[in-house]
Amino acid sequence: FFKKICDYCIISQNVLQMNVMNNNYNDPNNLKFEEIRILGLIHEPTYVTVSQNNVVQSSSHNITYDPANKVTHVRGLQLELGKSYVLQWSQEFSVNERFDCHPSQDATKEKCEQLGCTWNEIISDSSIPYCYYNSDNSYSVEDVKYTSSGLTANLTVSNINTKAFENSTLPIGTLRLEVKYHDNNMLQFKIYDYQNKRYEVPVPLNLPSSPQSTAENRLYEVSVHRKPFGIQIRRKSTGTVIWDSQLPTFTFSDMFLQISTRLPSQYIYGFGETEHTTFRHDMNWHTWGMFSRDQPPGYKLNSYGFQPFYMAIEEDGNAHGVLLLNSNAMDVTFQPTPALTYRTVGGILDFYMVLGPTPELVVQEYTALIGRPFMPPYWSLGFQLCRYGYRNDSEIAELVSEMKSAQIPYDVQYSDIDYMERQMDFTLSPHFTGLPDLINKVKQEGMRFILILDPAIAANETNYLAFTRGVNDDVFIKWPNSNDIIYGKVWPDLPNVEVNETLDHEIQVQLYRAHTAFPDFFRNSTIEWWKREIIECYNNPHNASRSLKFDGLWIDMNEPSSFVNGAIYGCRDVQLNFPPYMPYLASRSEGLNSKTLCMEGQQYLLDGTPVRHYDVHNLYGWSQTKPTLDALQNVTKERGILVTRSTYPSSGKWAGHWLGDNTAAWDQLAKSIIGMMEFSLFGVSYTGADICGFFQDAEYEMCVRWMQLGAFYPFSRNHNGKGTKRQDPVAWNSTFEDISRNILNIRYTLLPYLYTLMYEAHAHGSTVVRPLLHEFVEDRTTWEIYRQFLWGPALLISPVLEPRAVTVDAYIPNARWYDYYTDEFLGFRGQFTNLSAPLEHINLHIRGGYIIATQSPANTTFYSRKNPLQLIVALNDSQLAQGQLYWDDGVRIDAYEGGIYLLTSFSANQNVLEIKVLHQGYADPNNLKFTEIKILGVMSNVQNVTVSQKGEAIESAHHLNYNSTTQVLLITLLELELGRDYTVEWS
Repeated sequence: FFKKICDYCIISQNVLQMNVMNNNYNDPNNLKFEEIRILGLIHEPTYVTVSQNNVVQSSSHNITYDPANKVTHVRGLQLELGKSYVLQWSQEFSVNERFDCHPSQDATKEKCEQLGCTWNEIISDSSIPYCYYNSDNSYSVEDVKYTSSGLTANLTVSNINTKAFENSTLPIGTLRLEVKYHDNNMLQFKIYDYQNKRYEVPVPLNLPSSPQSTAENRLYEVSVHRKPFGIQIRRKSTGTVIWDSQLPTFTFSDMFLQISTRLPSQYIYGFGETEHTTFRHDMNWHTWGMFSRDQPPGYKLNSYGFQPFYMAIEEDGNAHGVLLLNSNAMDVTFQPTPALTYRTVGGILDFYMVLGPTPELVVQEYTALIGRPFMPPYWSLGFQLCRYGYRNDSEIAELVSEMKSAQIPYDVQYSDIDYMERQMDFTLSPHFTGLPDLINKVKQEGMRFILILDPAIAANETNYLAFTRGVNDDVFIKWPNSNDIIYGKVWPDLPNVEVNETLDHEIQVQLYRAHTAFPDFFRNSTIEWWKREIIECYNNPHNASRSLKFDGLWIDMNEPSSFVNGAIYGCRDVQLNFPPYMPYLASRSEGLNSKTLCMEGQQYLLDGTPVRHYDVHNLYGWSQTKPTLDALQNVTKERGILVTRSTYPSSGKWAGHWLGDNTAAWDQLAKSIIGMMEFSLFGVSYTGADICGFFQDAEYEMCVRWMQLGAFYPFSRNHNGKGTKRQDPVAWNSTFEDISRNILNIRYTLLPYLYTLMYEAHAHGSTVVRPLLHEFVEDRTTWEIYRQFLWGPALLISPVLEPRAVTVDAYIPNARWYDYYTDEFLGFRGQFTNLSAPLEHINLHIRGGYIIATQSPANTTFYSRKNPLQLIVALNDSQLAQGQLYWDDGVRIDAYEGGIYLLTSFSANQNVLEIKVLHQGYADPNNLKFTEIKILGVMSNVQNVTVSQKGEAIESAHHLNYNSTTQVLLITLLELELGRDYTVEWS
């Protein structure tokens, strides 16, 4: 018989030799080897050559490499069966595979090699690390134990003498890995020292008491690499590896913890709080620091809050999210591998991953874990005014009068620290003695008032109750092993000094600022003290006429901020303030105590556990937030609103957030959209930037465009700083007033829809300010868009963001869209288009398939809530649409939780609209009615409309108008009562 044996073997590294051993048969099918798969190549092959008889052959093959699984595919080969070949390839260490071994600024060849790493400079790109790992991490896995709900394993160090980082302690060799399958779409993996208890973040998460997942329904599968250690998480439905940490960077020492993961794509969003120039992160060697700091927004400058959460879009459009529950100073490095490296200076590594699989589901699952966003009062969705630098209460009263005369919608007025005596909390300046009466007056006219509070308490006073009672109640942060308070300086001035505001800020701090003490808001004693001070500010027990009847509170400077570094006379623990690894922070050269407290400050958790400020610094604003909201609600007996500057995951349960002390500059408009979309990911729905900018004088055209954009911030407030010119809507001219009035009337018209979105965020974790990719993730173009955004699923906002522009290049996603102003169907989709945008116009489009409830506007929500309701029914290509309206009294605490609300659904199918009450726990006292229904996209002429209840037509004196050109059916003079079911049919 005839046979042919083909023997394939690698005879040396990077060579595959294919030898024909016996050639007595020719197959009639002309068989060829078209694909070769090579397993286990450590590095990506840069090229493959095919040779015959030592002659290189022409070959049009292509090479792909999967670094996570170390698999190489060579496709497109034409190697004939029966012939001998030699395949050769080279493996080069790709620069994209470099993981930084010495991430500090002072890296040198000598320091690099002392860490056992490789030094190789790339002159063409200084962002690529010169010092990089050349070997595996030194940890291996032992004693793996699997259960139905997870696994545990111990991690040991093979080379105990290798330092984790220059000047740091040696790696810890007593680590434990715990993996818990909490839910089918959420898992936790945690690495900690099982012999020595370390600090862990005291923020409670909503975890099931016992894991709820099942093996067949889990969206993920987990594998642990034993040597070197690594965790790999794979999406079961697609096989995509979404986490792979078997990388050389992993180390865990006392003050330097580092872990890297490969990423499934270049599409990463989140991490904060830092000003970003795009929504999707640039993966080309960028490092971003995270550490709460009184830092106005700026490039690569860590700012007010700490949000160690990201969302990733996989190449096929699936999405997942990852939280690192750690509160120590941190940085993250992105590289084009694609990969991500975390470095933190304390605590443990405690990761939570949610599997989506859609971006919107990622946020819903994440907020189920950390807590849903709070439900704001209805009035807080109205327009708001503030500035730092009001000279007296008469100036505020005049502004209120001017806004009222101009009939510009406006619900909330603020006062910054100007109202305080020498900027001290819970006091009243002699220039603002009329403020209590002014607050009462504006509230009688249907408005609301919000006051600012800072955490730092003046300490150079002889009769200042907030301080003396705080000392008696032991509420202030102290030096360790001491009864001495740590004193800084913030805004409060010394008594009996005349402040010269023309002097440099640093000189003013030195000459005029008082010592300040910082409350420890983790402590029960502090919470009770803070509550009492707030109550007595609202109901002054010493002089009732000085009671300030605020409706909301604005907590600022709570990073915490100090105008001296650490303490009045400096800090005492060098290592805590200048740790062995200093993350990539704005204050990298100044220490962690820059513009804040000494890291050795002693704090105590609710259960009495002592903690260092070093570990809980990033929780300071978080710890102040809930006690402040509780005090506010206790004294006002209403839901109220709280706005905080510093945030941590779960802050959104209690407060909104503004994007800080921005600048009156054009680039800030787009950056504010990015900031809001990021805080949507972080579970903070009530967000916005200071409209027209805080620093510097606003320019007319920019402020017009910002008023238009800001009318679609959930938190819509025009605010600026001391020494700048006025920029409120009545500070310019009549044209500015007209534009502001018109756009705010549109906002107020849409408030029922916005309030419903806030309910959906509160009840289900949905986003309010929504990136386009959340609704159109199948369209990769949307993955890059950050100059437009959505309110929920249905309203597309396309603002002008550049000077002198009278058009906007807007992306119209793949849906049916209608112009908000003209009701006209756009007629195109899935493309960029140039939309007209004269100075007085912002482009708004309603998405087919959705129904939006609206209400006739008024100058405040107190009056707009009494006005008739309308519906906009935007039919999609299938002549379908749906929507909801959430309604309550707008102020009741826990109205949703208590069932004291009305929820109505709207559903249109062809020529029938169904209005159904889903939950009837509230009856509005204003006997609200839907008086108008506008239906967009009605294809055929309409001559008759009937209104039915329970299947029977009822009398209705409505009027209808059908426009065959725009295909709009307008039904007016209706009287459909809110809280009742109806059927509306047209034919």
